[in-house]
Amino acid sequence: MQGTVNKNALDGYGKGAIESEINYASPHRIIQMLIDGALSKIATAKGCIERGELVEKGRQITWGMNIIQGLRTSLDAEKGGEVAANLNSLYEYMSRKLLEANVDNNPELLDEVIRLLSEVKVGWDNIPPEFH
Repeated sequence: MQGTVNKNALDGYGKGAIESEINYASPHRIIQMLIDGALSKIATAKGCIERGELVEKGRQITWGMNIIQGLRTSLDAEKGGEVAANLNSLYEYMSRKLLEANVDNNPELLDEVIRLLSEVKVGWDNIPPEFH
């Protein structure tokens, strides 16, 4: 379902957090790390909105959007078929909601993206090891 993992997406996750693990991580683990990173950035952005830290909010949302874009570009439409197509549409939807949340300073939209991405994470985390 995934192609080559986008290295730019890893930059959005945070180089310090992944430098040692990335050399040994499977593509499956890298996707897990990206999802975790996106969730972290979006949650931080929500806190920034609540504290009125709008510049930092924008930075965090942009990081989250970059990670989600990396997840989109990592999809393998040929191998993933309908699942990859559905994930692509979902990631595109999340990106639009993040942009809207950034413009409108709307934490409810961030909550929606967190919920959706958390559902993807549960599915990804439950893939049996023999399919990694």
